[in-house]
Amino acid sequence: MSVTVTTGIGSVEVRGVWKEYALASQRPRTLKEAVVEALRGRLPERPRTWALQDVGFRIEPGESFGIIGTNGSGKSTLLKLLTGISKPTLGTVDVHGKVSALLELGAGFHPDFSGRENTFLNGAILGLSRSQVAERFDSIVAFAELADHIDQPVKTYSSGMYMRLAFSIAVHVEPEILIIDEVLAVGDAAFQKKCIERIHGFRREGRTIIFVSHSHGQVAELCNRAAWLDRGVLRSVGPCEDVLVQYEAHLAGAGV
Repeated sequence: MSVTVTTGIGSVEVRGVWKEYALASQRPRTLKEAVVEALRGRLPERPRTWALQDVGFRIEPGESFGIIGTNGSGKSTLLKLLTGISKPTLGTVDVHGKVSALLELGAGFHPDFSGRENTFLNGAILGLSRSQVAERFDSIVAFAELADHIDQPVKTYSSGMYMRLAFSIAVHVEPEILIIDEVLAVGDAAFQKKCIERIHGFRREGRTIIFVSHSHGQVAELCNRAAWLDRGVLRSVGPCEDVLVQYEAHLAGAGV
């Protein structure tokens, strides 16, 4: 029932993890109903659902590990547990190593701040000191190809510009574990290729990659092992090619 994050060499272990969420309760339809319920002291019951059910696997240091599944399969919930944003209801998640996560486009960016200001802000969120961000700033901007826009408010950025800056900051943290969720689907083909080349560089350096994507091709290209989640249940974990074959057969059978 805990999430432990320690300095280490980039391994992840998920053991018997369950995650429960309370669904939004039905609100009173009229002011009169709300007043009556308040006077009676009634608290509406909130239905609950299991987003993950007894999920377990291990990611070895230096592995590139894919997580696949349709919308609502529990992928985002699992990533929140891996990054410590959320805690499991039951079970344990042990993450050993410095983590840099790119879970949502522009997460942590303030729309009224410039790209420069957001680089320092996001770098701090990811654990870098101001001097460390300053040392890497020129490289971050160059990789993101935003030299002409870095002092403009990010609310003026396109989605592709957001992604380029966010990805560049994340990889310049130089993590032992890099977690990427779908963002490579944003941006032009040339920058996607540049990102993939950088990920391959991380693999050669022995860093651990956790990659979530609906793109079977990218998962096959970047990952050596994978896990398939289906409505919160771990259906398969193993060599990437084997898991993708099972997943694709499931999609074909379901008519997806």
